[in-house]
Amino acid sequence: MTRFGHPDTLIRGYDHWAVLLRPAQVTLGSLVLVCTEQATAFSEISAAAGTELHPVIRSIESTLSAMWPYKKINYLMLMMVDPHVHFHVIPRYDHEQHFEGETFRDAGWPNLPDLGTAVTLEPTVRDSLVATLRDHWRE
Repeated sequence: MTRFGHPDTLIRGYDHWAVLLRPAQVTLGSLVLVCTEQATAFSEISAAAGTELHPVIRSIESTLSAMWPYKKINYLMLMMVDPHVHFHVIPRYDHEQHFEGETFRDAGWPNLPDLGTAVTLEPTVRDSLVATLRDHWRE
């Protein structure tokens, strides 16, 4: 989780999962959903983690759609650099989004997300986005 800025980017912790702001915002509200177990394959997560995953995803989608209504949402389980089970959560938009003077474009819309165009936020904007998501988190 430290690779994704933990603890500064932590939005919500659960028993088996953590939701973090993705440091490089592919689109506004891009997150990382990290299994806190030591699993390096999706099939290795515990039954409890599997059970908890559904309500965590419901919270992610409810929160993001209320804040910035997206057209689609992508969950990418890449695990190339960090081998532990995690998803990159990319809300998809057909028009630009704005937050604290930053403009976020979905460069890949309507195709695959373009991870190479991600915006790395200044720490103050990052912290404000984390705080905003925490304040509006839906269970």
